[in-house]
Amino acid sequence: MKPHSQPPQSSDDHALWQQFLSGNVAAFEQLMSSHFRVLFRYGCKFSKDQEFVKDSVQDLFLHLWEKRENLRTEVAVKPYLMASLRRLMHRSTSSKSWVGEGNAEQADEAFDLEFSVEQQYIINESTLVRTRQLEKLLMELPKRQKEVIYLKFFQELSREQISEIMAVSPQTVSNLLQIAIKQLKKHWKSEFLTFFLIHLFI
Repeated sequence: MKPHSQPPQSSDDHALWQQFLSGNVAAFEQLMSSHFRVLFRYGCKFSKDQEFVKDSVQDLFLHLWEKRENLRTEVAVKPYLMASLRRLMHRSTSSKSWVGEGNAEQADEAFDLEFSVEQQYIINESTLVRTRQLEKLLMELPKRQKEVIYLKFFQELSREQISEIMAVSPQTVSNLLQIAIKQLKKHWKSEFLTFFLIHLFI
């Protein structure tokens, strides 16, 4: 199959994916361009070395291009790319740039996330204090719970998509999310917590 360079016919991920699989260079470049930032930010949750993360994302797309004839035709593109990057970076546990160096099990626990609230939602000093308290509680969650919250609220992914990315069952995703929310509710009224879970991740 020889690559060709006519422009992609649609910006829709599914259409771009199909064109990419057929060897469309422009579709491949557009996929890479539209998803690079999301993948880079996600990768930075696992590694403090931005060059390592950038190289990992580039290696991922290079691998996809080389293996495109053997890839699945029907995928949810964004979760598929995130899951692929996660696996690729987990295979690089020998790199000292990985947060929480060690074996694969340790790497799986290496998710490092900082939460922040947009300034427009901080309407007064009292709200600011409570917001900082909520951020502190979020940061104290176990890493797998933080990753589930990130994927659910930052990336707006479904339970099934998150399960694919993290290589766990959908029920495990639900359990992790429920445990995290339950932990937060110990310290916050339900309505206040709901407000921030809606707005914290915009």
